[in-house]
Amino acid sequence: MAELQMLLEEEIPASKRALVESYQNLTRVADYFVCLRNYLPCDKRKALEETKAYTTQSLASVAYQINALANNVLQLLDIQASQLRRMESSINHISQVRYISF
Repeated sequence: MAELQMLLEEEIPASKRALVESYQNLTRVADYFVCLRNYLPCDKRKALEETKAYTTQSLASVAYQINALANNVLQLLDIQASQLRRMESSINHISQVRYISF
């Protein structure tokens, strides 16, 4: 029960926040590159390479965060399935006791 509560209250929301932050970072990267390309006198090739490297790193981070969130959701579903099996077993046991009593 504590594990389920921790997933629902801490881990899954934290994973979702990390994904939002990654989205915001990728947006900033795109804005930065557009700014460099259009307005600032600089080595555009170098700016492009730096932007590609940062984008690759950010996308790898997003993939990791999606994987972590998916694992948390799967763990949540496993816990809930286990709880349902216990409830079903309990109900079946009660039904059998009542059936025998009659």
